[in-house]
Amino acid sequence: MSFDPRVFRDACGHFATGVVVVTCLDNSGTPAGVTVNSFTSVSLQPPLILFCLDNEAYSKQVFADVDRFAVNMLSGAQQDLSTAFARSQADRFEGVAYTAGRAGVPLLTGALCHLECVVEHRYPGGDHEIIVGRVTDLSIERPDERPLIYYKGRYDALAPRSGS
Repeated sequence: MSFDPRVFRDACGHFATGVVVVTCLDNSGTPAGVTVNSFTSVSLQPPLILFCLDNEAYSKQVFADVDRFAVNMLSGAQQDLSTAFARSQADRFEGVAYTAGRAGVPLLTGALCHLECVVEHRYPGGDHEIIVGRVTDLSIERPDERPLIYYKGRYDALAPRSGS
């Protein structure tokens, strides 16, 4: 490798991404979650998505042991929620409003969209684990709100639509 890993990270930061919080129930049935910006759709038939979880992440062991999770796509007004789920703290759900999805996983109130998933595959990906999920249920809660995005190492917002 002829470049510093930080330079690579900065280069990848030029690609704006949406921000999601991936949630699950741990082995004891306690809600858990983590902020992720490495998320994408993979396939329409079957409906597959993936997210990447840092091998050193506080929540890595929790997600290693679950077979169901939800992807909560955050709105531009949910930056504080994203920040809370990005921190290494035991109870990230303290004071957070959520409901149980069809499979029991937490769905964050105010998210633009929820995707409930079952783990389809897990792959090693360098310093991350790539988790592929099959979407089993979904809900679009706030179709007209703008998403929270991450660009060049910080939160950002989309420009208003023309005519808005």
